[in-house]
Amino acid sequence: MRRGAARGIGLLVGVAADQLIADPSVGHPVALFGRAAGHLENRLWADSRGRGAAFTLLSVGAITAAGRLVERPRATWPRRGPWWTAATTAVACWTVLGGASLRREAAAIAGRLDRRDLPAAREQLTHLVGRDPSSLGETDIARASIESVAENTSDAVVAPLFWGAVAGVPGLLGYRAINTLDAMVGHRSCRYREFGWASARLDDVANLVPARLTALCTAAVARCVRARPADVARIALRDGRRHPSPNAGWCESAFAAALGITLGGQNTYGERVESRPRLGDGRPPRAGDIARANRLSFAVTVLAAAVAAALAAASTREGVG
Repeated sequence: MRRGAARGIGLLVGVAADQLIADPSVGHPVALFGRAAGHLENRLWADSRGRGAAFTLLSVGAITAAGRLVERPRATWPRRGPWWTAATTAVACWTVLGGASLRREAAAIAGRLDRRDLPAAREQLTHLVGRDPSSLGETDIARASIESVAENTSDAVVAPLFWGAVAGVPGLLGYRAINTLDAMVGHRSCRYREFGWASARLDDVANLVPARLTALCTAAVARCVRARPADVARIALRDGRRHPSPNAGWCESAFAAALGITLGGQNTYGERVESRPRLGDGRPPRAGDIARANRLSFAVTVLAAAVAAALAAASTREGVG
């Protein structure tokens, strides 16, 4: 078996494991990485882009190097063959994917909205988004949930699969490190405006291709929510660039088009208020649209897994072992 085929098998197994095996409540590797990065931040922090770049380089470089050592340990374990590649890829893929947990959180919010329990829905929403939910009604909670499902279908599924297909275990772990650092220090607070600049920009670069692939996959599977692929593609091309993020708008506009709703509007983050542009041409979102967004996200996951496995097989042709 060639290494690319083994890598593709590992990606498919990892996606299946993400659907079937819940993330551990304690000791998750991503959480452990975040804790270690937090300790490093405390040692390196300064109101400086240079210090922030050093922090990003050390954090991402260390985890990527570890992934390289695990995936291809020929010097110390020369008998490891293609099934080692498949196994390590599968474990790394399960570790970094978050599609199933994303949909579970969104479904929990929908359930609370169905019961008209707005306080519980607002509290549950904090598990998905960083915005202040204290004054949000049903429409705004549904909108925030669907926007999170759309963006994180890219960040937590399509992007790691893409980088896993291109670069194997180092790509999977390296991408998750980049995305975690962006969540930790990439936002525009007084503390992180300069220090987090490198992490935020690196995350933008790492998601340039995956975000657009997410929009393309959303258009391809749009019929699962009774939408026309051509309409989804048209609206994503029209609205994808309107978002302040170079990537999130592509995912959100594609989901909005497929679901026949409008996303965007005012978001409150502590004392900061952001006004996001309108994405899509439909009606305001409702609680029932969250389940449809989850169905769409799952369909995108299945298609992205197949594409990633094929890309891995095509891009890595040399044998293993």
